[in-house]
Amino acid sequence: MSDQIQFIVEKLNQEPFRKNYNLITFDSLESMQLLQLLNDVLGEIDPKHAVDIREELPEQTAKRMLSLLGILKYKPPGSISDLSAFRQGLVTGSKPVIHPVLHWLLQRTNELKKRAYLARFLVKLEVPAEFLQDDTVADINKQYEELMEAFKNLHKECEQLKTSGLSTAEIRRDIGAMEEEKDQLIKRVERLKKRVETVQNHQRMLEIARQLRLEKEREESLAQQKQEQKNQLFHAEQRLQRAQLQLKEMHHAVVDSKPESLMKKLEEEINFNSYLVTEKIPRELESKKNSSYFLQKVIAEPAMSQSDLNVLEIKINEVNAEMNQLIEKRMMKYEPIDSKFSMYRQQASIISRKKEAKAEELQAAKEEMSSTERQMLQKTSQAHELEGSEVLKGDEFKHYVNKLRSKNTFYKKKRLEIAEITAEYGILQRTEELLKQRHEAIQQQLQAIEDKKGISGYSYTQEELERVSAVKSEMDEMKGRTLDNMSEMVKKLNTMVAEKKASLAPVIKELRQLRQKCQELTQECDEKKIQYDSCAAGLESNRSTLEQEVKGLLEECVQEESNYHYINCMKRNLEIQLQRAKEEMKAYVSPDPQERRKAIRQQYTRMILEQENLGKKLREKQKVVRESHGPNMKQIKMWQDFEQLMECKRECFLKQQNQTAIGQVIQEGGKDRLVL
Repeated sequence: MSDQIQFIVEKLNQEPFRKNYNLITFDSLESMQLLQLLNDVLGEIDPKHAVDIREELPEQTAKRMLSLLGILKYKPPGSISDLSAFRQGLVTGSKPVIHPVLHWLLQRTNELKKRAYLARFLVKLEVPAEFLQDDTVADINKQYEELMEAFKNLHKECEQLKTSGLSTAEIRRDIGAMEEEKDQLIKRVERLKKRVETVQNHQRMLEIARQLRLEKEREESLAQQKQEQKNQLFHAEQRLQRAQLQLKEMHHAVVDSKPESLMKKLEEEINFNSYLVTEKIPRELESKKNSSYFLQKVIAEPAMSQSDLNVLEIKINEVNAEMNQLIEKRMMKYEPIDSKFSMYRQQASIISRKKEAKAEELQAAKEEMSSTERQMLQKTSQAHELEGSEVLKGDEFKHYVNKLRSKNTFYKKKRLEIAEITAEYGILQRTEELLKQRHEAIQQQLQAIEDKKGISGYSYTQEELERVSAVKSEMDEMKGRTLDNMSEMVKKLNTMVAEKKASLAPVIKELRQLRQKCQELTQECDEKKIQYDSCAAGLESNRSTLEQEVKGLLEECVQEESNYHYINCMKRNLEIQLQRAKEEMKAYVSPDPQERRKAIRQQYTRMILEQENLGKKLREKQKVVRESHGPNMKQIKMWQDFEQLMECKRECFLKQQNQTAIGQVIQEGGKDRLVL
């Protein structure tokens, strides 16, 4: 507790409170001072609560603080009985109640500021169901919800921009760099304009270039439109093929079936779809809604610590133990009628589970069939793109097979020709190898003759000399050409350098003067900029104060308008309820029987009689089922015994067949040995 008080004192002595407390002065504060201090902290979190509590009643103060603490998701420690003590302590300014609240608020001030800001726009105003029956109220409520969703999206985008790392300094630097690039581009464009102005007919050439650029852009847009139209045509062809396939299936179904079978199929589809609509899909939707509700509830809860989780686990264990005790008590009081009902319930639950499983299997089969149909359409479209024709059927397929056979015979003829050519190629390759071997033998003989004559390597050196002389002549020609080119290039470069120097001399003189002017202008610009920044800062501060005042007045106006509309809505609701009560009383008291039937009391009595009659019919049906249960179970047992007996006979028959087959094989083997 002392650590808690020390933390509170440290936070209160810092910005923006600056209370200059110590442990003794803080502990000696009275109840009204503690409440005012708590109100100041709440006012720092939400500026609407920055008021003097002496100017309002204690009940109003407690109600205002409790509403804000509820919005901030503060959980007071203890059970429900402790909650009443918490409210009482908040009204009286009790220290054991105020100190934990201050500690919790000062721990997470920034987070709570954000939550309080969002609560102004995201805390939904609950409108009674009677008012929502009015079209104007329903439309306004719908617009209100849409604006709330739009605010959520904008706030998320704002938070993402804040966390993206972009700062105003970086943006200003980027803007300055972009302005410099813009100035450079403007200068470059001016230089290019000056160059172009010296060319003849430059306006006409510029106009032609502009038209060329427009035509290129138009060409790109037309190409894009062409591609989009191709895609649309492809999708339309796919839809057409799908529709044609469905039409063929419908024709086949109509030709091969009778009206009774079609009606039976339609009844099965209607029963299946009605089961999906009335039982399966609503149950799944309800489970999804429950899971989403629980998930939203978990998201809305504040972050839990390990101690909170341990407390929840203990509560769960206690509730489970109580449930087990209640189940044991119920089992001890079990009656035979309830047991029969439980048996029927189990059978009904088993049948319902089987029904759900079969419905899921049927749904999966339908999805698989639709996916296979889509794949078939894709394959047919691919075949149509590759082959240029659709999948063949009937006589067309036979004609295609005959065509393939003729192509197969032609292919075999060509294959024989290729085999002959490959054989001839092998012969030619063998002759080439023989000629190479003969050439090598002649070279060896020539080398042997050269060795005998004393001039070994003469032929090789002769060939090398001829090749080197040819290469040398080519290199000499290339050197001569390159030297001439280099000399001409040097002359051209010297003349160009001289011309550039002469043309740049006056420009350099002008540049020096412009640099001096630029320095003077930059100094003057810096001075003006400093004056502008100081003036802008003063105007900005005045504007912010005025905006805060206007915002406060607008909030007060909105609050008063909402109170006015709420009172009007409540008044209208009470008038409607009073009118309904008068009409009901008038219908109930009136002597006309037709008017009495319209009364709600008469409608409920009719419904009660209908339910009683239905209960009598169900009890009679239950009695019939109970009487026929014993014989039916006996018949099931007899059929099971009969099935086991037939299974045993089948196994004996199979064993006998296997033994006879093995005996025949052994006899045939013995006969073969005797023959050998």
